[in-house]
Amino acid sequence: MVNETATRPGVELQGLVKSFRSANGPVRAVRGVDVSIGRGETVALLGPNGAGKSTTIDMLLGLARPDEGRVSVFGMDPTAAIDAGAVGAMLQTGALIRDLSVRELIVMMAALYPAPMAIDEVLELAGLEQIAEQRTNKLSGGETQRVRAAVALVSDPDLLVLDEPTVAMDVEGRHAFWSTMRAFAARGKTIVFATHYLDEADAYADRAVLMARGRIVADGPTTEIKAMVGARTIRATLPGVNLAVLGALPGVVNADRHGDAVILSCNDSDAAVRALLDEHPAACDLEISGAGLEQAFLQLTGDDGYDDDDADDALYAGAQAREPAR
Repeated sequence: MVNETATRPGVELQGLVKSFRSANGPVRAVRGVDVSIGRGETVALLGPNGAGKSTTIDMLLGLARPDEGRVSVFGMDPTAAIDAGAVGAMLQTGALIRDLSVRELIVMMAALYPAPMAIDEVLELAGLEQIAEQRTNKLSGGETQRVRAAVALVSDPDLLVLDEPTVAMDVEGRHAFWSTMRAFAARGKTIVFATHYLDEADAYADRAVLMARGRIVADGPTTEIKAMVGARTIRATLPGVNLAVLGALPGVVNADRHGDAVILSCNDSDAAVRALLDEHPAACDLEISGAGLEQAFLQLTGDDGYDDDDADDALYAGAQAREPAR
């Protein structure tokens, strides 16, 4: 059977704007988001709480209507793509139907779609073979998350959307989950996931979209995003030297110590390492590293003094005139 979405474009979010009313006043959740996701890409959606990630996902899935802009999923609107079985989703909310076995639940969900994946294939892919006959209300938190992932996978979707998928999983469960996602992505599937675990984005995403205050502040491979933050860190073994002395070296912003090891945060690592070796030749075991994703995340999403401008005020006023909040 020919996949009807195979020749269609990927996911397009164009000029998305979404505003809500709240008890504390207007909430402008999304402020003009433009994202293009190609087929077969695995994209991480990152940002602090309130950045607009979940609202963007809701609009991608057709659960919320944008005040401005449009969503296209393989050339279709989200509702049509979901009806065609082209989209699977695992959201933060929702519970499994009680008193069914895992297998019975997957069989029931498969019956909803025109061309579902084979049940045994879904169970194997999600690592559920050993608990396939277990009742859904007897599962641990991590097992429940894996079953929820299987429900999202059963339609064999071309796009899989995951919102904080590894919450409640231990380290081993997270590793197993992402092994499943890698196997699914290897089939040429598109995956979009929101997570607070930055190591997951760094390890598994082809690309990260970083949001803050409803806007995109960075979009690219995590290596590229980390390179946007010019800071570097020098680590060295150097006992007995006062931190104030090290902090005064050229190019050093901050100095810290862990036992005999010193950690120098630098805005000019070349100048700092030259000065360190000139003034403290006993320094050894030197390591120079670029900013990690966490450091880039904090710097790029931090408060930059942003204030709403007239355009945002106009967008909000228009949104209120068109659609009340959910």
